[in-house]
Amino acid sequence: MLTNRIIPCLDVNEGRVVKGVNFVSLRDAGDPVEIAKKYDEQGADELVFLDITASHEGRDITLDMVKRVAEECFMPFTVGGGIRTIDDVTRLIQAGAEKVSINTAAVLDPKIVEQTANRFGRCATVVNIDPKRVPMEELKARCTNTDNPVESKEKPGYGFEVHTHGGRKPVGLDPVAYAKLVVELGAGEIILTSMDGDGTKDGYDIEITKLIAEAVDVPVVASGGCGSPEHMREVLVETRADAALAASIFHYGEYTIQETKEYLAKAGLPMRLVEMCEQ
Repeated sequence: MLTNRIIPCLDVNEGRVVKGVNFVSLRDAGDPVEIAKKYDEQGADELVFLDITASHEGRDITLDMVKRVAEECFMPFTVGGGIRTIDDVTRLIQAGAEKVSINTAAVLDPKIVEQTANRFGRCATVVNIDPKRVPMEELKARCTNTDNPVESKEKPGYGFEVHTHGGRKPVGLDPVAYAKLVVELGAGEIILTSMDGDGTKDGYDIEITKLIAEAVDVPVVASGGCGSPEHMREVLVETRADAALAASIFHYGEYTIQETKEYLAKAGLPMRLVEMCEQ
């Protein structure tokens, strides 16, 4: 039986792990290498490492940090932020990343998804999609990838729009149609981060997660809004998401990876549990 994955996310800014609300109001959460080691020891299934200001600032991700994490941790990890070309992807893979997460670059030039899949395989090719609810009138005026962008049933009169550059720029793309496109180009996984939910701890956006997960045939990682293990249970049960990603609840010690996975296992979800050694 395939297990559901629990994935901590390190949002990194200027060499430090940070966390904010709705992609802003960042506060420090610690050293990325030390935090990564802790999650590895706790039995995290994977790690996602995102340099959240690299694309906005037009700079490369810090390769030294990627190498240090690869040297210290045994779990698979995905790296994103600041990727602009296939050469950037190559450098990250060579530095030790198992997968790369492409966000802004995939919108600006979708061919990078195809190039990455052709060179490193679908399993290494992840696309991160950051949708936000916007008024349908605005979305229809900007939308370029479909004549019928999806309208929110939970918030009538609003639709979902893809944003780039760390959530700063609306780009006129319906996320459902966009998700189908990147999968056709070779994406083997999608990380779906709700901008409306990010950092709120109010729970994942079940509506958009369900829409995306039902539209594609690759694993979808639910992200944005986790405030408790129960939120993870909800998104994994109510949608076809394969994994749940969280940051704040782990970074600030509200829950450990181990107790989160034990809670979900008791709720009937398939989990990979590890036996913790006593210190």
